Amino acid sequence: MTPRTISAAGRATARWVRGCLGWLGAAACVGLNAQTFRLPTANRTLLTPGHQAGFYTGTVGRPWTSGTFGCVRTGGAQLHEGLDIRSVQRDRQGEPADPVMATADGTVAYINSHASLSAYGIYVIVRHGIDGMEVYSLYAHLSRIADGLRVGQPVRAGQTLAIMGRTANTRQSISRERAHLHFELCLLINEHFPQWHRRTYRDGVNDHGLWNGLNLAGLDPESILLEQHRRGPRFSLLNVVRCQTELCRVVVRHTRFPWLQRYPALVQRNRLAERDGVAGYEIALNFNGIPFHLVPRAPSEIRRRAPIHLLSVNESEQRLRPCRGLVRKISGRWELTPKGVQFLELLTFP
Repeated sequence: MTPRTISAAGRATARWVRGCLGWLGAAACVGLNAQTFRLPTANRTLLTPGHQAGFYTGTVGRPWTSGTFGCVRTGGAQLHEGLDIRSVQRDRQGEPADPVMATADGTVAYINSHASLSAYGIYVIVRHGIDGMEVYSLYAHLSRIADGLRVGQPVRAGQTLAIMGRTANTRQSISRERAHLHFELCLLINEHFPQWHRRTYRDGVNDHGLWNGLNLAGLDPESILLEQHRRGPRFSLLNVVRCQTELCRVVVRHTRFPWLQRYPALVQRNRLAERDGVAGYEIALNFNGIPFHLVPRAPSEIRRRAPIHLLSVNESEQRLRPCRGLVRKISGRWELTPKGVQFLELLTFP
């Protein structure tokens, strides 16, 4: 079957929209007692309409918007998977002195204290449990880690993790003026990532094990923080994730992969598959590859025998956000790119 555009796949889209609205109704109270996020530094200008420029640090020679999340670099062709938050405190030498704080209660999952091993420089990852989901916050380009902070340590929202800096191993260093915190909110793709990496990159080096950036799919922290600010105690991160804009739909002939166990709230019931057995999953991906809607499919519902099959593409979303490069159109036909196939292989590994 030839991959469709979303306009030609109206029934499937309508079913998803109804499902999303149903989730919003059924889970409207999910966030009532749920823990919410804090800004990770003392810079709060993001929450003041018209003052966002004071929150972000842009890239060299580019406007502040190049420090936001998404397809904001290299003319929209390059993905920036976090927020570059401007420093508001300096020491006597003009270096950033802002405390970097945990955005929510959680547990320290990873610390990289060797700036030379990553474009993130010195960074910390914290695991959170929010709305029944595992969510990971990442704090990068740090100058130093808080004394005594260690992997496995519980932390409280607002607790100081580190001091803002400008560490990185990139060829172009971060100047004192551009010092910032790179902040991400991510979902973990696969706990078998080290094995997948060894199989995929036989001569490659993975210095960070499970916490390699390839294994973290970023959500837009700005939209989450602003939605939380707007909705207050009725905010639900789960609803935000469930209602991402769809880039494409795929069918995978895999029935057991870690995402299903880690994010079961994103899986929709299918009574036919419950009755006849599950032969694979239909998955809706956003532009960054996050599988935000998964439906088990019975053998009679999967026509292609290929392990991965592109079902439909939202052309307007691809035009607006092409930077992840998951799909492409060749001679009038949509297909997954090698990068898209590789991402789905990681998702469904082993």
